[in-house]
Amino acid sequence: MNTEILFLVEESQEGGYIAKAIEHSIFTEADTLEELKIMIKDAVECHFEEKERPKLIHLHIVRDEVIVA
Repeated sequence: MNTEILFLVEESQEGGYIAKAIEHSIFTEADTLEELKIMIKDAVECHFEEKERPKLIHLHIVRDEVIVA
């Protein structure tokens, strides 16, 4: 049993955010980061049985910024 799970979080091209679990088939999206955190917790609860559920959820937030030179 893993006690932790990692999600890659990116801004969506359509607006909002998307989150993909690393090493698991879990994907979710939301309009804000606060909503996304709730959606991620819900997705993890649905994906794992209670005994197998990770206790910690890590979010690796990636932002693409462009600087005009």
